[in-house]
Amino acid sequence: MKRLLLLIALVVAAIHVQAADITTITTALKTGNATTLQSCMDKSVDMALADKSKTCNAQEAVSMLNGFFSSNKPSSFSLLHHADKKDNGFLVAKLTAGNKSYRVNVTYKVEGDKVVIQSIRIE
Repeated sequence: MKRLLLLIALVVAAIHVQAADITTITTALKTGNATTLQSCMDKSVDMALADKSKTCNAQEAVSMLNGFFSSNKPSSFSLLHHADKKDNGFLVAKLTAGNKSYRVNVTYKVEGDKVVIQSIRIE
């Protein structure tokens, strides 16, 4: 009986520790297709790109990213770190576009099985 309870506790813990699915975010950043991120954006998103920063709605955030990607076409993208804590998480990546390398930081919250972007910083 003790083993069964321990097994159930481990299964429940494993379910809660499962990392959020950030595939949509990493694919969009890797390909420079910000439009696919609009459904993942929070109502208010903190954006900081190479030359400007502001808090904006999802549509403005996507527009800013599309502007960035139009002059900085990604040639490589590598995820450096990804961590989740309860209902939120972040990722850190290296994006190479043209002859420049950028550090990308994305913070998000998890609502059910959906990742909701709260901030994007590309520096």
